[in-house]
Amino acid sequence: QVQLVESGGGLVQAGGSLRLSCTASGSIFKINDMAWYRRGPGKQRELVAAITSGGSTTYADSVKGRFTIFRDNAKNTVYLRMNSLKPEDTAVYYCNAELWPTFGATWSNYWGQGTQVTVSS
Repeated sequence: QVQLVESGGGLVQAGGSLRLSCTASGSIFKINDMAWYRRGPGKQRELVAAITSGGSTTYADSVKGRFTIFRDNAKNTVYLRMNSLKPEDTAVYYCNAELWPTFGATWSNYWGQGTQVTVSS
């Protein structure tokens, strides 16, 4: 019933920018924390940025000052603005959310399908 759909990935040159979007759809009572993770080639998944329902944010040291996470609660959407992109940012980016489905009994964790970001030098 509930799903997260990501968009905005693509190919960009080093120094360029992209904005990723993730929208939660379905019957949802409330969304708690939302976050962006990524997995680069031959690497483990890592947390990129997270934002609470109240707007508090955290960032990986590698993206501080370059990436910004923000959300629109009315649209059930979280965004990741990526500026000054580097080749090492190349990865599949995944959206994550903790939410309470309208017809569920408690909080549940959901993942998006992932969107590819490729940064060329």
